[in-house]
Amino acid sequence: MRSEATLAGLLQGFFTGRLIGQRRVSPHTVASYRDTFRLLLKFAQRWLKKEPSRLGIAEIDAPLLIAFFDHLEEERGNGARSRNARLAAVHAFFRYVALEEPGHAAQAQRILAIPCKRYTRRPIDYLTAAEAEALLAAPDARTHLGRRDAALLRVAVETGLRLSELIGLRREDVELNHGAHVRCLGKGRKERCTPLRKETVQVLRAWLGEREGKPSDPLFPNARGGVLSPDGVQYLLAKHVTTAATRCASLKGKRVTPHVLRHTAA
Repeated sequence: MRSEATLAGLLQGFFTGRLIGQRRVSPHTVASYRDTFRLLLKFAQRWLKKEPSRLGIAEIDAPLLIAFFDHLEEERGNGARSRNARLAAVHAFFRYVALEEPGHAAQAQRILAIPCKRYTRRPIDYLTAAEAEALLAAPDARTHLGRRDAALLRVAVETGLRLSELIGLRREDVELNHGAHVRCLGKGRKERCTPLRKETVQVLRAWLGEREGKPSDPLFPNARGGVLSPDGVQYLLAKHVTTAATRCASLKGKRVTPHVLRHTAA
């Protein structure tokens, strides 16, 4: 008789078997789903006062998940669109659970009945030329992390890369000689190249000279040399927007996100 699968085992099967092996989803999708379950397991640990390694699949029920989504909005400040993206990842997992563990089909059905949240689509803001210049000048060029942030923000404003594409850039994805460009694997597994202006080439050349490493290393690493997280980019952007607002008054009270930088490029 087959023993009941554990939450850890189902998550492993979902990521390695379902997402990567069967559906062959993009690395960006895997990273987004991974972040969802990282946040969920941290919340479940607080909610149930139980280590994630000891959690059972039956404990991740609809009331816990509804509380988790409320937590995302009320405590983490996520909007309805972010909430719905996390819900989509949870729904995908419990569709897998219903197939792999039919004994939990009723639980999965209740979770799949959690609806997406309606929201009003507002026009996405963008930065004016003066605001963009103030933001690009905000990082402290006297520090290593300040020079990293300056290069990252300049690439973001000029290329319009999605956040997942930006933090996924490797040293080998940058060409700074004839026909300077950055290359990335974007949405739908489509590879594209985005040209770079002379000023950005100079900033990146100086940064790559300082940031030595292997071609496969992250172009914009975190303080430990690993890949920057989406939260890490949000944090550094908010910090530099606050600094820039002292020079450009129109930035005060303006909500600037990586997506706003993408629309600034557009």
